[in-house]
Amino acid sequence: MGLIKDFFFTSSRNEEIGLCLSGGGALGFAHIGVIQSLEDHGIIANRIVGSSMGAIVGALYAAGFSAAEMLQMIKDDKLYKITKLMTFQPTFLKSGLSNHSMLRGLIKELIPHNSFEQLKKKLHICVVNLTTADWEIKNQGNDLDKWVAASASIPGIFEAVEDENTYYVDGGLLNNMPAQGLEDYCQSIIGVDVLPHIPPTSLHKPLDTLVSSVRTMQHQNSQEGRDLCRFLIEPRSLEKYHEFSFDAYQDIYQYGYSAATKYIVENPEMMRLK
Repeated sequence: MGLIKDFFFTSSRNEEIGLCLSGGGALGFAHIGVIQSLEDHGIIANRIVGSSMGAIVGALYAAGFSAAEMLQMIKDDKLYKITKLMTFQPTFLKSGLSNHSMLRGLIKELIPHNSFEQLKKKLHICVVNLTTADWEIKNQGNDLDKWVAASASIPGIFEAVEDENTYYVDGGLLNNMPAQGLEDYCQSIIGVDVLPHIPPTSLHKPLDTLVSSVRTMQHQNSQEGRDLCRFLIEPRSLEKYHEFSFDAYQDIYQYGYSAATKYIVENPEMMRLK
């Protein structure tokens, strides 16, 4: 049995390695730390899927930006605070408090070809279709900026993104760990969930209850995707920070790096992905 297992694993060494990046707002900066640790260990994913902040980081990584370069972008204020990515509307008549001009402009600036097909790594982006009430995976076309923006369109904060009379919002609303987008392509999927379930210790304010409830909902809709991941890394920066802790990017990055490094040490079979 061991020989058969080894045969199949060896024969699949040339299969693509997938990386699934969850949503999580500022907590998604941990993805950058995870990517750095994986690369430090020689583990290079060549196909990526992400929701929300995972889609933003995934797009930059797929375009060829290193973890160090992404971290520098944050230091340079390009991905530092949510206000840098939001342009507030002067009226509540829109579908959200902010449009995506800053984020879409940033994607076009950093990835001028704006094309899925021209990325250095294959990229899949999870969005929610409000017409069909289901999540979808987008992975082709010359409108990369639109689908990154849609995947990060937090309902009620950002405008919904319209495409052919259909409205799209944050992929994390219905699928925060969209590993299903890699299932048909990758023998091994590495998942990074920056919103692992941690039971609340106290809920003193209504906002505490709201945040805990949203996280519970997202964890529940992540189960299928989590189960598809052969390896699952769970940075626990949410024990100290929250989805809008954009000023703590350096610490959150370190949470990701440390979690990935610890996981690789505890799961040495990951080194066979090299």
